[in-house]
Amino acid sequence: MKRIRAGRPVNCRSVEGLPKVTCFLPEGVPPSRQQNVVLSVDEVEAMRLADLEGMYQTGAAEKMKVSRQTFGRIVQSARKKVAEALVEGKTICIEGGNIEHECPGHHAEGEKVCVCLWCGFEKPHVDGVPCRTELCHDCRKPLIRKGRFSTIE
Repeated sequence: MKRIRAGRPVNCRSVEGLPKVTCFLPEGVPPSRQQNVVLSVDEVEAMRLADLEGMYQTGAAEKMKVSRQTFGRIVQSARKKVAEALVEGKTICIEGGNIEHECPGHHAEGEKVCVCLWCGFEKPHVDGVPCRTELCHDCRKPLIRKGRFSTIE
């Protein structure tokens, strides 16, 4: 059972580019033995800004609309997950995250459909119920809102 953390609600993070690929598989690991490491979209964005673009944390934090301390925690978490996947031969999956595309008032095309990134299963979105709380009928993975940051469009 997942516990809900008390405290301030998490603010949306600004993400410039959405990932073109959402899953990386290690070669030579049979599907029955694969384990996943899940990176959120904001963690990928933090790594892009810090490691690929070479930005300092202060500037990258401003770009993502978070504090420098929050940016540091996000990028540290992302790097730890990537290291775990590389060292232990785990699959890296990119899904979810509290990004601008999920904030109220954003209207993306395909917004009324929840989709599974793993198998393509789709179901109509129910207003007031976040897609990420629904599980795929076929493979039991969490769904996301189609058109937000899915590769199945």
